[in-house]
Amino acid sequence: MRKVGCLALLLILLTIVGGFIGLQMWGGPGPARHNTTVSIPEGSTLASAAAELRKDGVIRSADRFRAFARVFGSGAPIKAGEYRIPAHLSESDILKVLQGGKTLQRMVTIPEGWPSVMVRDAIMKTDGMTGQIAVPTEGTVLPDSYAFERGAPRQALLDRMQGAMVRYLAQAWANRKPGIAVSTPREALVLASIVEKETGKPEERRMVAAVYGNRLKRGMPLQADPTVIYPVTKGRPLGRRILRSELEAKNGYNTYAQTGLPIGPICNPGRASIDAVLDPAQSNALYFVADGTGGHVFADTLEQHNVNVAKWRAFRAAHGI
Repeated sequence: MRKVGCLALLLILLTIVGGFIGLQMWGGPGPARHNTTVSIPEGSTLASAAAELRKDGVIRSADRFRAFARVFGSGAPIKAGEYRIPAHLSESDILKVLQGGKTLQRMVTIPEGWPSVMVRDAIMKTDGMTGQIAVPTEGTVLPDSYAFERGAPRQALLDRMQGAMVRYLAQAWANRKPGIAVSTPREALVLASIVEKETGKPEERRMVAAVYGNRLKRGMPLQADPTVIYPVTKGRPLGRRILRSELEAKNGYNTYAQTGLPIGPICNPGRASIDAVLDPAQSNALYFVADGTGGHVFADTLEQHNVNVAKWRAFRAAHGI
């Protein structure tokens, strides 16, 4: 009987020691030396997921991982997706990551003022998505950074971008200031696209919006160079000076050849440009010209403007522009 008791005690001790060692292996540092991206396909079982983890070098043994998961894990199902596994993450925490479903988020960034042809180019060139998209209607995409998961349809991402624009424009229009020069959200979007292309300085947007609003109210042509360029390049950089024939062209966009707004947006404006149009600066300015610093100088009268233009031309001549 003593021998049986000793043997039972030995087995209990071995079980305790084995369990302790197992817990140490399960909760100890993993073998991955670097952050690793792991993809778990749809329909994966614990066994097939373990095989993927072993292949990517984030666990030491698929069989052991599967066994430990059944003994020490919560039993919750794993979720398909792409995961970023930090270096030396324990097998225990790896299982929690797969069960939690917090997949790796990839990003596509659409800068303010991009035309829709460039938006499509960016989405089509982004790896990890599926399907084709057409060039979206100009002005329907809200510039921002958008997250997506590997395998997401490109059209679904574009739908989110366009839905974001619809929501923001409606919100901004509801908060518009009285007495502005535009009478519909569509007109606000068109004017915002011009403001977006005319200045790279955020602090100038409301002044530029004021100038164009003042010109619209007086029935003056906007004379915005970006509206001349848009029909030629669909919003891509022109790369040269505007031709006289282009300044005289009648195409619905050229604000030198017509009064009022162009027939549509010339880019996808950001939130700040939309806000500027709906809350322009309090100003009587009707003109502006570059000042040589990346910004502009504004004028209320043509006489003041002509002086500013002369200064700009002298600056260009002095700097070989």
